[in-house]
Amino acid sequence: MNYDHQKLEAKWQTIWDEQGLFQVSVDHDKEKYYLLEMFPYPSGKIHIGHVRNYTIGDVIGRYKKMTGKNVLHPMGWDAFGMPAENAAIENNTHPAKWTYDNIKAMRKQLKRLGFSYDWTRELATCDPEYYRWEQLIFLKMYEKGLAYKKRTNVNWCEKCQTVLANEQVEDGCCWRHSDQEVAIKEMDSWFFKITDYADEILSYSRELPGWPDRVLTMQKHWIGKSYGAEIYFPMVASEEIIKVFTTRQDTLFGATFLCFAPEHPMVKEMIKGLPQEEEVLGFVDRTLKMDSFMRTADYTEKEGVFSGRYCINPVTREQIPIYIANFVLFDYGTGAIMAVPAHDQRDFEFARKYGLPLKVVITPDDCLLEAETMTEAFVSEGILVNSGHFNGKSNLDALDEIAEYLEAHGIGAKTTNYRLRDWGISRQRYWGTPIPIIYCENCGVVPVPEEDLPVELPLDLDLRSNGGSPLPFEPSFYETLCPRCQKKARRETDTMDTFVESSWYFDRYTCPEYEDGPLDPEKVNYWMPVDQYIGGIEHAILHLLYSRFYTRVLNDFGYLDTNEPFTRLLTQGMVCKETQECPEHGYLYPYEVKDGCCEHCHTKVVTGNIVKMSKSKKNVIDPQDLIDKYGADTVRMFCLFAAPPERDLEWSEQGVEGSFRFLKRLWRLVSDNYSNLSKAPLYQGQALKTDLLKDLHRKTHNTIKRVTNDIEDRFHFNTAIAAVMELVNEIYHFLNKAKIKDQGEEWSVVKEAIEAAIILLSPVVPHIADELWNKMGHNNCLVSIPWPEYDQEALKTETRLIVIQVNGKVRNRIEVPATLSEDEIETLALTDARILDFIGGKQIRKVIVVKKKLVNIVV
Repeated sequence: MNYDHQKLEAKWQTIWDEQGLFQVSVDHDKEKYYLLEMFPYPSGKIHIGHVRNYTIGDVIGRYKKMTGKNVLHPMGWDAFGMPAENAAIENNTHPAKWTYDNIKAMRKQLKRLGFSYDWTRELATCDPEYYRWEQLIFLKMYEKGLAYKKRTNVNWCEKCQTVLANEQVEDGCCWRHSDQEVAIKEMDSWFFKITDYADEILSYSRELPGWPDRVLTMQKHWIGKSYGAEIYFPMVASEEIIKVFTTRQDTLFGATFLCFAPEHPMVKEMIKGLPQEEEVLGFVDRTLKMDSFMRTADYTEKEGVFSGRYCINPVTREQIPIYIANFVLFDYGTGAIMAVPAHDQRDFEFARKYGLPLKVVITPDDCLLEAETMTEAFVSEGILVNSGHFNGKSNLDALDEIAEYLEAHGIGAKTTNYRLRDWGISRQRYWGTPIPIIYCENCGVVPVPEEDLPVELPLDLDLRSNGGSPLPFEPSFYETLCPRCQKKARRETDTMDTFVESSWYFDRYTCPEYEDGPLDPEKVNYWMPVDQYIGGIEHAILHLLYSRFYTRVLNDFGYLDTNEPFTRLLTQGMVCKETQECPEHGYLYPYEVKDGCCEHCHTKVVTGNIVKMSKSKKNVIDPQDLIDKYGADTVRMFCLFAAPPERDLEWSEQGVEGSFRFLKRLWRLVSDNYSNLSKAPLYQGQALKTDLLKDLHRKTHNTIKRVTNDIEDRFHFNTAIAAVMELVNEIYHFLNKAKIKDQGEEWSVVKEAIEAAIILLSPVVPHIADELWNKMGHNNCLVSIPWPEYDQEALKTETRLIVIQVNGKVRNRIEVPATLSEDEIETLALTDARILDFIGGKQIRKVIVVKKKLVNIVV
């Protein structure tokens, strides 16, 4: 009986599918468990990161099903977006064909790995049956003022030919193209009012103990709640009031100039007709070619230009100049800041560069600071000076008092500010959900009537070679009639950010066939929230934050009872592998390296740099090659055994080989002993006669306890697998030592141990486990049987009392396991702390062990 992984894996996948083992429905008599991994973009091939992520989920799902839960474990496709569109352009095909072909290929790969998905719930976000409901939700948001359009400065990626949300800009570059710097561009865009929910999202983060602290901290920092004051600076020779947010109203008396963000809408108006207009516009144009990250980075030189205008410091009544500065951002606070160079290092450097005055308003307890002699800003706590009737107070103690003073005199107000800005969802690309809005010259902005949904994306358009959307140039799409006045009108040609689709797909999984609305109330409220969500830390701000917002919106609209989408979150680590790099030709694939040298130029290859697997680093592993060679179970096992799920996994071919060898060893354990195991009766808990049997029985139940705790409490599958490996070693040890001759209790205990090993491994390696279970005489699939419980009595170790004498006098008594040999008892006696004190440095002449009851040490 050979281990033919290809044959048996195909066999059991067919059986599971035919029996519909993983199809579920609402069952109020069972405790539900909704398990979900972040759904993939259909790129065409799964990578090893997918395999690890989905295997983690599959083990949890199978385990929870065996513990009696009603487990929902669906799969679908994050199918819209720029990658498909760009790939279609590169491959001279249509995004729809590219996407659906890839879905077909990836579905086949996922099924080949034996994952326990309920495929009847499969969905793709590019299907009109899905996005019609997304368009309906958009209309509800528009009706409630949560979706709106405005002209604003947006992040623009030239390669993607589209707008990016702030959260999609990473280190100043497009999140999809790390080599493409993001520019600022002014245009009309649609937004979701996520800021209305900022405080709610932030405060409820404390109610998510099942989330990693790191993710919640990242979201907290991104939301960026801060307390302070909004202060009103009247502009000289104008009716305009400049509003400035600050958390340091204690320094207001020291504000000697004011700075605007270059993109602030007031800038162009305030400089119109002034001698400085041309210079300011040139500075604005140059600055807006830099991204926000670069403008505010510590290493970027702080630059500015005088606007030609002044404003009034509301507490000193002094005129102070207004500058336009590259380090001020419009999307934080009000887009204008008061500058206090004596007490802010950035402002200090800017003031020194442009010859602007300093005014000290906080000084240490023990000395007075002089502005003329300062070499750096004083940023510590201190006593207020030059601050009117607040002089002599601690600057921090005076914060609230100054804010109240501003309110009382109508020159400011206490306020709370957020770094978070509304979510820009407009994308100028083709492959996305059309925004259901019509523009009419007579009626203005008109929502598409609900009965006309979905506004379908036309699939017969040719893509533009530069990546831009064809929708604005296709009359058959944009030409329409106004639903109100029936006159000619124009459709919106922007599509929605694909993060909108991924912000509610987990809800739709609960009722994918529902036709009367976005969500079936009974089903969605039975299954939601997701009990365990699994995905990468890179989604902490984008997808996870948006999903929390969208869930609250759906809750407010009455579609959901829950206001949080995910109860527990596991962020798995990356899969990393060593790179091979040639100084001349860069990263190399393994086949480009021969005898440690580059095959192109014969230069010695540099190795040892272990990084995340990526095509650009040429260090990727194709899971299909591994599955063909070793089988799905081996690949699954290695992905779980090599590291805990939250840690990075370092790829090792030797590790894969090791997992394969272990599975073959497990196979042989059953096949070599098949005759005896098939005849052995079930162990019924009778008293065991030998220490070897007791040890094996104890090891079996100890392993059940360890594996259960490792999966249930910690998801530490690596230590769970290690525990089963130890049990298998113990079984082999017993068989070699016991030399069993008949079909008595020995084979019953061995059978119990082997069956326990198979059951405990079944969530990890389900194909071989079901096959071996079947060989052991069982007809059902392991996922359908209850998870084993350990016997507390079996875990107890029998002990015996050992008396220890030194030269015939009792010096100590110790309890030891009854199974210890005389040599092991002697070693324990000689290393006992109390006995060592009695012996001191004396020479030991003899050690006598009497019937495992007494040890006499003669010195």
